[in-house]
Amino acid sequence: MPDLLLELRSEEIPARMQRKAAGDLKKLVTDALVEAGLTYDGAREYWTPRRLTLDIRGLNARSADVREEKKGPRTDANEKAIEGFLRGAGLSDISQAQVVSDPKKGDFYIAVVNKPGRPAEDIIADVMPGIIRGFPWPKSMRSGPASMPKGSSYAGIEGKGSESLRWVRPLQSIVCLFGPEHDETQVIPFEIDGIVAGNVTYGHRFHAPEAITVRRFEDYVSSLEKAKVILDAERRKDIILHDAKDIAFANGLELVEDEGLLEEVSGLVEWPQVLMGTFEEDYLQIPAEIIRLTIKTNQKCFVTRPQGAEEGLSNRFILVSNIQAIDGGKEIIHGNGKVVRARLSDAKHFWTRDQGNLPDLETLKASAEKFNLDLGKPLDQRMAKLDALNVTFHAKLGTQGERVARISALAKQLAPVVGADVALVDRAVVLAKADLRTEAVGEFPELQGLMGRKYALLQGENESVAAAIEEHWKPQGPTDLVPRDKVSLTVALADKLDTLTGFWAIDEKPTGSKDPFALRRAALGVVRIIMEVNVRLPLLSVIKDQDLLSFFHDRLKVYLRDLGARYDLIDAVLTPESDDLLMVARRVEALTAFITDQDGINLLAGTKRATQLLAAEEKKGTVVADSVSEELLKLDAEKALYGAIKVSSADAAKAVAGEDFRSAMQALSTLRAPVDKFFEDVLVNDEDAAIRANRLALLKAIREATGTVADFSKITG
Repeated sequence: MPDLLLELRSEEIPARMQRKAAGDLKKLVTDALVEAGLTYDGAREYWTPRRLTLDIRGLNARSADVREEKKGPRTDANEKAIEGFLRGAGLSDISQAQVVSDPKKGDFYIAVVNKPGRPAEDIIADVMPGIIRGFPWPKSMRSGPASMPKGSSYAGIEGKGSESLRWVRPLQSIVCLFGPEHDETQVIPFEIDGIVAGNVTYGHRFHAPEAITVRRFEDYVSSLEKAKVILDAERRKDIILHDAKDIAFANGLELVEDEGLLEEVSGLVEWPQVLMGTFEEDYLQIPAEIIRLTIKTNQKCFVTRPQGAEEGLSNRFILVSNIQAIDGGKEIIHGNGKVVRARLSDAKHFWTRDQGNLPDLETLKASAEKFNLDLGKPLDQRMAKLDALNVTFHAKLGTQGERVARISALAKQLAPVVGADVALVDRAVVLAKADLRTEAVGEFPELQGLMGRKYALLQGENESVAAAIEEHWKPQGPTDLVPRDKVSLTVALADKLDTLTGFWAIDEKPTGSKDPFALRRAALGVVRIIMEVNVRLPLLSVIKDQDLLSFFHDRLKVYLRDLGARYDLIDAVLTPESDDLLMVARRVEALTAFITDQDGINLLAGTKRATQLLAAEEKKGTVVADSVSEELLKLDAEKALYGAIKVSSADAAKAVAGEDFRSAMQALSTLRAPVDKFFEDVLVNDEDAAIRANRLALLKAIREATGTVADFSKITG
């Protein structure tokens, strides 16, 4: 079975685009080949900064012949219908069609179209240009004559009306080889904007710029490696990680690992060379998070720390070069060190200025009074500045200062619910957004909250207040931890609930996959806080919007389903008015345990039979008594059931009031035997209308009793 090797070589592709682009290439090519009638055994994609590569194994040499029958009109159809059939089937005369008889529909035409298979080479040559021209880059560019300004003498070279190639970076060469594993392969020479696919590629830009003739994937990989190109990105990552760990260990340090940075750096080099640089120890006075982000963002370098240390960094950093330098990397280390020192100098400047006074304190007095701020403290000054500048939060929701005032009012309402100190909550709220006006956060937005905490501690704030400034943003994703401090919890809930109620009020709700204000994340954050910290919060007392409550229900379903809860059990306990989400979860937990028990299984069957029969009669308009009349209970089975319902209903209601849902379920399980006996011995639809109405009322009593914990009719199985 033949194999296919495809390489698209270009100028450097942005690292963040490489992995997805390689995956897109594999999908586009394999989908196109399968659609054209080819099959394959396996396909794998590869990428480096300068190339996307696809290795497809066990491809058919040609597509299969296809016999297709196209049904036509009846033989007595009008001439126009027959002409349309001939055109669609590719026939020149009706005599080329066959006549088929159908006992019901009569005689009609069919066209038998035989499509011979095509060589794989032809199919590949046909599909590749369209895939490359229509490749889904997030951003692309034209190069060569097509990129010249309109009207220039070079722009006309493309020819009038030609569609020039757009590619992420200028495309330089294409390799496309097809053939058996051991025999000679052949080039499939399609053409894109003057670039003809061939069997020639090139190695490392600096170390091995000479042409490399390729035959198949194995020699392609080995030839590239000889030319200082490691094709497999995962192998490049592994080399970088292990060499970085080794060089750190050799210097008495350990690497601070960063998977995102590792992924990015592996996309910047084809021949990774790991080196270590240094900077002055004075810079270690800057918070470790700022040092790490400065070095990562500006130089794509890793930081290190002393072995065994959980906090703090060393003054050594690890860089990854794409060049194997003859001087052992001394000049590369020196150049990177100069840039790192310059950036750390800037960072130190930000850190120092953020702890000093703002120059315009006189203009901030009104804002300070509004939020009870102390203008003798740097973080208070930044909050006053945030308010005084009228920084917009959202055009329809006012300024950041107005938002802080709303969060403050909401947090005061929530503090008693959570059990937090109101004064500490109020102080945390007014400082929570202050670091947005610090220079450190202005340079590194990722540090919002964290820098606020550090600055708060420096000016002597209570530790719970400082923690809340950082933690009120949490959780920011499904793997992020929820805050635990009660002040942090209160501010986090108030912040997220204000966001949700605000955007609901201006009708800016998520639609489909679009959620520009991350409202799903905010709602899931509220759900996680409630569930994981056991917060009893009646949401309607805060949000006062039934539609928003429904949105919370959707997030709760996702959360509980991820924990293994069944959708039908969630629906059985969740009503449109359920605003105590913690109690919903506890009911689901109890119901899950109950229906896996034999008593629960049997009661579920009996209860569903009762409610279904009752619902059917109600739908027909059959009279159902308002309540059960003991005088009309004639048979022992119905008398026993009524007595059991009264006892179990009372016990279940008492347990529900005490929020003991397992005991409530257990109380209801006593109905199992009397329900079964009732359906064995009693005919519900008695000829006597009064008795029938009374027995239906008995079924309604079963529904009401079980309804105190769940709607059993919604449970499947």
